[in-house]
Amino acid sequence: MAVTPGHTGNSVVAGGRSFPTRVVPPIELPASVSQLARDAAAQLGWHGVVLPEVTMLGRRVCVVAKLRTDTHAERIAMGVAPVTDRATVATWTWPEFAPTAPAPAAEIVGVLAVARHWRTAMASAVPFSRYGDAAMVLPTSAVLSRDYLDNCLPRARSYGVAVVTADEDARVDLDIDVRRERILLPEDAVSRWVNEMVYEQLLASYDLPVA
Repeated sequence: MAVTPGHTGNSVVAGGRSFPTRVVPPIELPASVSQLARDAAAQLGWHGVVLPEVTMLGRRVCVVAKLRTDTHAERIAMGVAPVTDRATVATWTWPEFAPTAPAPAAEIVGVLAVARHWRTAMASAVPFSRYGDAAMVLPTSAVLSRDYLDNCLPRARSYGVAVVTADEDARVDLDIDVRRERILLPEDAVSRWVNEMVYEQLLASYDLPVA
């Protein structure tokens, strides 16, 4: 019989008698995603605006970024607002359009994936770690397991993804730092589109004019 997480279920033993067994409650985040992302960015030494959580590439992430003010001013003058249509942005990498494509107006410092389990966080962080710094933010209770030690740590080190933990009082600590000697992908259609999405978020965060 299905048991609601956090409640007590029945376990049948010999003789047909059943005894209550406690179901382990699910791991919860000790604070809001935005607060944990801000504290994790500070712990990692990432300086910039910690943007609200957003879905990009099918993953929920918080981006830490800075506005390139000179480029933003040029784009205002050219009348080029953030372009979030992926098909349009993809054409900017074509040889015939690359010379006239607008310059990236956002500087992405890093990408944070805040989640209750390392597998969810890693699935969100790894696509962005191919282009720059990325980190997972996990509850401390989620890293106190053999699964984390045997399966998460080797993968995090392999991909160069940092791990920040948050205890029950939402105090953050750095478990693994970003590995900086890894090979990163050059700018492509995906990274340009992500930059445009972040550019749009930055303008909303700063409440600045758009082109």
